[in-house]
Amino acid sequence: MLRRLRSKPANLHLGLMLALTFSTGIADAVGYLGLDKVFTANMTGNVVILGMALAGADDLPVIGPLVALFAFMLGAAIGGRVLRPVKVGWTTRTTVLFSIVGTVMVGLAIALFVNDGPPPAPYEYIFTGFFALVMGVQAATARHIAVKDVTTVVVTSTITGLAADSRLAGGSGQPWFRRAGAILLIGGGAAVGALLMTVHIGWGVALAAFITLVVALTGHLTGRPHHAPVEPSEVEATA
Repeated sequence: MLRRLRSKPANLHLGLMLALTFSTGIADAVGYLGLDKVFTANMTGNVVILGMALAGADDLPVIGPLVALFAFMLGAAIGGRVLRPVKVGWTTRTTVLFSIVGTVMVGLAIALFVNDGPPPAPYEYIFTGFFALVMGVQAATARHIAVKDVTTVVVTSTITGLAADSRLAGGSGQPWFRRAGAILLIGGGAAVGALLMTVHIGWGVALAAFITLVVALTGHLTGRPHHAPVEPSEVEATA
């Protein structure tokens, strides 16, 4: 089975990134429903919330989205820094980063179960910061793997491509499976996260952690790691 997966690395990477897209939906459901309307992965949502809150809209948070935004950017910077010396695709560094993301999520889930619910202020900002930080690392790592139309953390551009390249728009064909799959999976993940919230907030984080660790293990066993140095411009051109 491993040999079969190795023979089609593009399909393997697509499947792994779609799995992470599903876990991202779970993470954002946990953040929005359990952490005072904060997105831990979809930074577009946080920017919009911040804009409305700063304009004086009622009952919208400011500190939480700011913490998530800056923590996510820090995580993305860390991921980019670690991966810059290696070629695009799956490497040992990819495995390490995804494993760190999953492990931190496990720690966050344990903290939620120990606390028996969402952390109170100001500790919820610490929790939000760590959650957004690892989602930033995940996003940067997924970007380095460079699966077209699947960033794992946002689907607006995917929705745009699905509509703009459709036959209704005069298009002759498109990778509809990956695009539709990414849209449905992030929505499905959000639905599952919301359902798990009715049981305990920790279960959503635990499931996201499990998916991430399975992705890390699968990619490591089948992803043909390498460490050949490349120029930063080559990474940017192919990401």
